Amino acid sequence: MIYDVAVIGSGVSGASIAKTLSRYNLNVIILEKECDVAFSTSKANSGIVHGAFHHNPKYLKSKLEIEGNLMFDKLHKELDFPFIRNGILVVALTEEELKQCEYLYNNGIANGSIGIELCSRERILELEPKLTHDVIGGLYAPLGGIVEPYRFVFALIESAKNNGVTLKTDFNVDKAVFNDGDWQIISTKKEVVTAKYVVNSAGLYADKVSQIFNAEQFTITPRKGQYYLLDRLTKAFTNKVIFPVPSKVTKGILVIPTCEGTVLVGPTAVETLNKEDLATSSDELSRIFDFVRKMVPSVSERDVITSFAGLRPAMESDDFYIDISKEAKNFIQVAGIQSPGLTSAPAIGEYVKNLLKKAGLTLTEKVDYEPTITKTPRLRHLSIEETDELVQKDKNYGNIVCRCETVSEAEIIEAIKHGHTTLDGVKFFTRAQMGRCQGGFCTYKIVKIIMEHTGLTFDEITKRGE
Repeated sequence: MIYDVAVIGSGVSGASIAKTLSRYNLNVIILEKECDVAFSTSKANSGIVHGAFHHNPKYLKSKLEIEGNLMFDKLHKELDFPFIRNGILVVALTEEELKQCEYLYNNGIANGSIGIELCSRERILELEPKLTHDVIGGLYAPLGGIVEPYRFVFALIESAKNNGVTLKTDFNVDKAVFNDGDWQIISTKKEVVTAKYVVNSAGLYADKVSQIFNAEQFTITPRKGQYYLLDRLTKAFTNKVIFPVPSKVTKGILVIPTCEGTVLVGPTAVETLNKEDLATSSDELSRIFDFVRKMVPSVSERDVITSFAGLRPAMESDDFYIDISKEAKNFIQVAGIQSPGLTSAPAIGEYVKNLLKKAGLTLTEKVDYEPTITKTPRLRHLSIEETDELVQKDKNYGNIVCRCETVSEAEIIEAIKHGHTTLDGVKFFTRAQMGRCQGGFCTYKIVKIIMEHTGLTFDEITKRGE
């Protein structure tokens, strides 16, 4: 098989590119070095659909942010992922911060952020009563929202696969040779994939991939952010996503209500040289909570159920780097996709499609393209009557595996059918292991179900691959 396009990386950018290309009569393959999709930068994401006000309109990322944001409602109807357009608040505690909100407001107006407004103290407390009474005003962007990032990527990949895209995991790109108009892409395991065009959306490793293809030389510097997850019973669950006034290097430490009722606090922003450094530190705990309590006083360390870290693929440039390579033939660069990368992802897919067309790829739309995917019933969202009806059809819906998140055996089996055969893959698809006990009661049950439905032995099942 000679593929028309090989997309390297199955994070949110690569997944969006693959889904977009699946609308056309093309042979497309996604190459992912991890054992499942979304297992790198995209899984440890704030899950915010940004409101198009943080960045100056001169940037490409500003254009793609607003375009991507406006595509989420349609995608949400077509695909099976949680999304709520609940709005974003930027909280000003000083007159200087209030002036900065005016700057953000002007950015938002220039970028086309619908409904954005500057808020008085009374207005912002009306929108979010849990804010500190020391607030003096701020900014409201109703266009903002929240999404489950891993479920979003899973849905994009499922749609792409349903429409003919091939996914190849455990494929770590090691070498590349351009021969007679085609790229031969060779993995560390000596597997070979041949493609006419290549898209480099390798996230933290986009610099390494670019070097392998003898394309542009640049450096991705990981920017580490730590998060704390608060139990769904926390009093700090807010109606809106709460931002501080941003600094030059970060949008700040946030209070983020999630789609499933928990609360994220974070992230920090510390540069590191290690692209595998996902360790968390108790040293950050007090600093993070002292900071966010200035905005939402009810945030408490007592509600913490877990911590985790994510790495953002930062470049020297403040903007995304998305362009046709000037050094390597038929090679598209999609690098430096940090915030607002998730928000921009649907628009990045369209932008890259147009670059491929400009580079010479022929695009003919499929007549049988199917935009929707089959939605998996989630027991925790159903009434007793709806649950009973499901159990009558499939008794596995009556066996609750994860009590914290009300996840049934049938949902675990569905995750396995979708190709998620690690503990983390099942977790991201179903939310089993995400509750208060963090898998303390359900992990062994999940392992047994994976063994039963895959033939894997106990020793072959992993948390997240190698």
